[in-house]
Amino acid sequence: MSDKSLHILAFGAHADDVEIGMGGSIAKLAANGKRIGICDLTDADLSSNGTIELRKLEAKKAAEILGVTERLSLGIPDRGLLLKEEFIREIASVIRRYQPQIVFAPYFEDRHPDHGNCARLVEEAVFSAGIRKYLTKSDEEPHKVSSVYFYMINGFHKPDFTFDISETMEQKIAALRAYKSQFEQTENSVETPLVNGYIETVEARERLFGQQVGVKFAEGFKSKVPILLYRDLIGD
Repeated sequence: MSDKSLHILAFGAHADDVEIGMGGSIAKLAANGKRIGICDLTDADLSSNGTIELRKLEAKKAAEILGVTERLSLGIPDRGLLLKEEFIREIASVIRRYQPQIVFAPYFEDRHPDHGNCARLVEEAVFSAGIRKYLTKSDEEPHKVSSVYFYMINGFHKPDFTFDISETMEQKIAALRAYKSQFEQTENSVETPLVNGYIETVEARERLFGQQVGVKFAEGFKSKVPILLYRDLIGD
């Protein structure tokens, strides 16, 4: 693994998407030595609350709380996440640069169109990044990602698998609270679903997922392909 290589690269449409969907998993994996990156496709420039500059500072703080190795933003226009070749190529370039083993993206079914569009762009980019003759930057070699999984943001869907985050739920909540401009109600904030108990709703979802698998808290994920179980069944 090169100095820039990552075990996991998680994409989100906006800063805070990844934290909502899989912040606890990131914290747990990072604590176990995994190199994890977050790539925000936009700067969330159309957010009702906060500014681009403030959101970047909040994203940096959240990444530090979770133990993220690398965080970057591609600066694609907010609400402009359309299936365009230029965006696919830019995302593919990031995948080739960081060579992740596993990629995560938002689940397609979500009330915010940007989240589903982010997933479609990432899927296209993952495929293109592995094609030898597909051109990104001249010094970037093709890279095939082993697996692509999808985390939930606003939706509540039956997971294909879950990850126990009982020990890192507090870190996840702390990372979300780093986005004060998004989740705290102030006299200057605009009324949005995020400032009305959104973090508590996320916590309740992860508690329910946890109850379903016999732990305190869990994050749920979707997969388009079957999950291969081996070690858990026969041991090392």
